[in-house]
Amino acid sequence: MKVDVLTCLTLIAAGFVAMVTCGRSSNRRRQKEVFLGENSKFKFGGRIDYKLKRQDSTKTLLIKSEQLLRIEEHDFALRPGFGASAIPVGIDVQVESIDSISEVNMDFTTTLYLRHYWKDERLSFPSQNNKSRTFDSRLVKKIWVPDVFFVHSKRSFIHDTTMENIMLRVYPDGNILYSVRVTVTALCSMDFSSFPLDTQNCSLELESYAYNENDLMLYWKNGNDSLRTDEIVLSQFFIEHFHASSGLAFYSSTGWYNRLFINFILRRHIFFFMLQTYFPTMLMVVLSWVSFWIDRRAVPARVSLGITTVLTMSTIITGVSSSMPQVSYVKAVDIYLWTSFLFVFLSVIEYAAVNYCTTLEEMRKMRRGKIPSTFNASQAMAFDGCFHDNDIELTTFPRMAPTRTTEPLTTPSQNSDLRPPAGTRLRRQRSVRENVDLLVNNSYMIDSYSRLAFPLSYLLFNTVYWSMYS
Repeated sequence: MKVDVLTCLTLIAAGFVAMVTCGRSSNRRRQKEVFLGENSKFKFGGRIDYKLKRQDSTKTLLIKSEQLLRIEEHDFALRPGFGASAIPVGIDVQVESIDSISEVNMDFTTTLYLRHYWKDERLSFPSQNNKSRTFDSRLVKKIWVPDVFFVHSKRSFIHDTTMENIMLRVYPDGNILYSVRVTVTALCSMDFSSFPLDTQNCSLELESYAYNENDLMLYWKNGNDSLRTDEIVLSQFFIEHFHASSGLAFYSSTGWYNRLFINFILRRHIFFFMLQTYFPTMLMVVLSWVSFWIDRRAVPARVSLGITTVLTMSTIITGVSSSMPQVSYVKAVDIYLWTSFLFVFLSVIEYAAVNYCTTLEEMRKMRRGKIPSTFNASQAMAFDGCFHDNDIELTTFPRMAPTRTTEPLTTPSQNSDLRPPAGTRLRRQRSVRENVDLLVNNSYMIDSYSRLAFPLSYLLFNTVYWSMYS
């Protein structure tokens, strides 16, 4: 009996303790909720959803910004003023750098800041101090922005270190500034007919992809001042001028679109090509002329010099062609290289003519008995590869005697008028065959004429070339 009474008292005491403990915990929970509610009202100045209390502060601030701009109340899949006139979108560009220009791929790469200006009254908000609010790329994905793209671009990307380089600034009246830092590789149609003395005009074109001129009007925000650039230094080019322009593009299926142009006029630096191409080519041509001063009977010396200059010119031409696109027209550098190659080749042909004429001259003199029949030309060349004057007697071509002319019968007065001046003689003009025989019998004259004709011809060529392309 006593045991039952004690058990009942123990159960009653345990239930009382549990009731007290539950009451205290519920009171603490209520006090915590009241504390959070009061702090939230004090911090944000208004009502806040109970579910937001357990989220971090960044997400809470972002959602509060969306509530301020009333993003959930509008359909931002439609452009501002849908159904009315075209929305004007101003553009200005600041070119940060021109990273590379490729002649082989016929493109250029540039990094720039692209800024858009438009007005969307759906994003207007009340403000006492009329200050704007700036956001990053997270809010950009929830509103309408212009779909501007780069025409003829091969590759492009938005920089994302350490965050995406996107800035959105909203003003209380609904005006918006949207800025993005982007790198673009675009096509540049180059004309290499004057390469490397050329000037290239490369352009970067901007256009709306989905909205034609009836829905969106692209224009330069500040006219020609909308295009700005820092001081840009390029390795092979000098920027002569850059300017902004605009126009229209027509597509048969979608209509007319506004298009903006960023034009770069680039002039190539010639000094690099002077050192790498022109100066070596000039030296090879001049070196080929050295053979004109070498003895015409020194066959190995003159042949090896001619072959060396020809092979060197071939190497220079191959090196220049490998770094250029395979175009179907002649470039300025091709004209210079191939003309120089022709001069070098003609110097080799000149010695072939000299050697042939020398051989004919020796054969004629051998038939006339001026050279002993026991003389062996191959033995004379066995030691040093050339004939010697003490081995072969080569006489010079005898001077032609003046021809006599018969004078008609004239009166004394006519004779005094037609008489040639004192000290002059009448000569008969030699025929072409006689001139050829003169060169064959005096082959050394070919070298003498070449020493003067080749330099003068090459000098004339350089004068015409540089006056045309400079």
